[in-house]
Amino acid sequence: MDGSLLATNGNPYAYDAASNGYGPMRRADPRFLRQIAKAVGGAASVLTVGAGTGGYEPPDRRVIAVELGDTIIAQRDISAAPVVKGAVEALPFRDNSFAASMAVLTMEHSADPMAGLRELARVATRRAIVLTLDPARINDFWLYRYIPDAAFLQSARYPSIEDIRAALGGETRVVTVPIPHDCQDNIVAAHWRRPSAYLERRVRSRISVLSELGDDHILDDLRRLSEDLRSGAWDAAHGWMTTQNEMDLGYRLVVAEYTPA
Repeated sequence: MDGSLLATNGNPYAYDAASNGYGPMRRADPRFLRQIAKAVGGAASVLTVGAGTGGYEPPDRRVIAVELGDTIIAQRDISAAPVVKGAVEALPFRDNSFAASMAVLTMEHSADPMAGLRELARVATRRAIVLTLDPARINDFWLYRYIPDAAFLQSARYPSIEDIRAALGGETRVVTVPIPHDCQDNIVAAHWRRPSAYLERRVRSRISVLSELGDDHILDDLRRLSEDLRSGAWDAAHGWMTTQNEMDLGYRLVVAEYTPA
């Protein structure tokens, strides 16, 4: 890859333009939601940025969502939290406006993720929560070895865990978030035990990094995966995974705790 895809101005994934099918396959996985709700704890007010259609907004809290894309805003359910159109790099709220702030698998869509992380810290009085992918663990997932350009983009766009901790400040802890074999959210790692799913156009079109690369760009990669599935080569290398109920594929929940002034 020549890096040209990284040069896109504004939203790196042109996220809104590619999100017409976001809703049907990007629904919250209840196991992720439980971990996020536990991290939010007793915070009464929560700001969630890059909120998507609202699946990970914690229940029984006063929640305000921030979303950049008009298409996704239009897909939000009437029962979802109120949404403000805006960018995470410049949140339209005063300092210490919320007890907690959170960003769930959205930092890679930011034009300046480090600025966005600092904004999360600025508006929160008690804690900031980020569900992310550790770029140092990208190669733990077999799909990236078949589609190396996807690995390149993910590695370049996700901040390191240490950079996230530094940007958030406070006292941080990092929690491993394993991916269940029947993950209900169509994130890129959702089908780690179902490799043939990545050969389905409808699945790829709802995974932002694969959609951005486009089928023409990854055609040879997909052909190699298809051939390995037919020949048994994939099963010989990765078949042991089919007996596992969950896998650590580098997803992490970073929680920063703040001491109120």
